[in-house]
Amino acid sequence: LIRNIVAQIKTRIDFRKAMDEGKILICNLSKGKIGEENSSFLGSLIAIKLQLSAMERVDLPEERRRDFFLYIDEFQNFISTEIFPDILSEARKYRLCLTMAHQYISQLDRSLMEAVFGNVGTIISFRVGIEDAEFLERMFLPSFSKEDLINLDRYRIYLRMAINGKSSNPFSAKTLPPLYGFDYQGNREKIIRVSRQRYAVRREEIEGKIERWAKGL
Repeated sequence: LIRNIVAQIKTRIDFRKAMDEGKILICNLSKGKIGEENSSFLGSLIAIKLQLSAMERVDLPEERRRDFFLYIDEFQNFISTEIFPDILSEARKYRLCLTMAHQYISQLDRSLMEAVFGNVGTIISFRVGIEDAEFLERMFLPSFSKEDLINLDRYRIYLRMAINGKSSNPFSAKTLPPLYGFDYQGNREKIIRVSRQRYAVRREEIEGKIERWAKGL
């Protein structure tokens, strides 16, 4: 899998174009599908590629830089301590907006944890356990205590936002529950098919090129 991806002469996916034109890029890097090491490696490559593409926007006037929203679930698996502070501090001015999610504070090593909480502007918390509540309490005091964090109802959140460069007072909000019962539109298969036609190359063709290249060494 990794060989077939990284052994390409060029990629058909233009990350800069996706940013500038507001395209949607979905990457399924499930450990169950491709393995933990492959998932982490590919996720890191994509994160770095997006960072570099964002910084290429230096050739655009700031008012023409379109917001590009990057959502990373279980982000600690994909972003290293070395590049994380740069992504937050540098890519921000190039309109790369990050939303990162994880489950437990203990998933983060200390250096990554310090980089996260020292750079992010908005913090959102659902109900958490005792250990995480003790850590997060200082982010939400005096409005909410660790007991409040532990006893949050389903779909309720506490959040502290950065507004015009300043932290707001923490406040509570209610999120939407999972959506069920909506009509299936049948677009999923169509989107996958069109995406493969535009951006994919058949596996046999790729492996054949790699084999011919290897024989020529």
